[in-house]
Amino acid sequence: MKKRYVAVAVFVLAVLVIGFLSVSLSGLTPFNGSSSTPTPTQTPQPSSTPISSSTSSPTSSPLNGPTIYTYKIIKIYPHDSTAFTEGLAFDNGILYESTGEYSSLRRVDLESGVVQQEVSLPAEFFGEGLTVVNNSLVQLTWQNHVGFVYDKVTFDLRGNFTYSTEGWGLTYNGSELIMSDGTSNLYFLDPTTFQKAGQVSVHDGNTSVTNINELEYVNGDVYANIWLQQKIVIINPQNGQVKGWIDLSGIYQSNDPNAVLNGIAYDSQTNRLYVTGKDWPNLYQITIIPAK
Repeated sequence: MKKRYVAVAVFVLAVLVIGFLSVSLSGLTPFNGSSSTPTPTQTPQPSSTPISSSTSSPTSSPLNGPTIYTYKIIKIYPHDSTAFTEGLAFDNGILYESTGEYSSLRRVDLESGVVQQEVSLPAEFFGEGLTVVNNSLVQLTWQNHVGFVYDKVTFDLRGNFTYSTEGWGLTYNGSELIMSDGTSNLYFLDPTTFQKAGQVSVHDGNTSVTNINELEYVNGDVYANIWLQQKIVIINPQNGQVKGWIDLSGIYQSNDPNAVLNGIAYDSQTNRLYVTGKDWPNLYQITIIPAK
């Protein structure tokens, strides 16, 4: 009898234990070889590079905003006060200039400001941005949608090309032409076919920067005049982000509202930066200084 009671007791105890375990295990999630908890994604943090002085590719952290620069005049050169400067370029010790109004392409002696060689554009064309590409000079026109390619030495016309926007500024980064059209856009062109290869929109934080005019490529950055302002904006050409502003207030004063700052040339061999303006009597070699 005791064995029967013991057996019954053991049976009842086993049923109770199995029932308890069944209830406990029912709340668990089966393991299938992977965690059901999402893996957190790390948010990339912006990196900052120390600010370089002068024209050695200044860089700013997006957290702090663009760096503001002022300037110091190193030397003043004479400049043709009837030259409505639209494009400026420096190559192997030679200054080249594109003018509007009485539109022309010029080779200019830096020290004296004397025009050493000149070719005039037909009256229907308004000369704009200018850059050097190997042994050629490439010049834009304003609203004609036509650019010209010249021999750098003889100024002989080698050919022309077309584009759909207006033509304002032009520079060369060693592999692509970079063009502005007065909007917030920079366009990248193949230097052989002149077909558009890409574009970026220039912005200072979340604010678009418009009226981008004459351009110059300086140590990986694009320096650009802003039409009607005595400022140069420093642009990261990879993403269009503004890295800095150069405040050139007071460098030259004129009563003529059209005599605005426009013309940036960089001598990569000597790390010298030159600026001038439309109908200005002077061309200035400057260095840029972070504002205090």
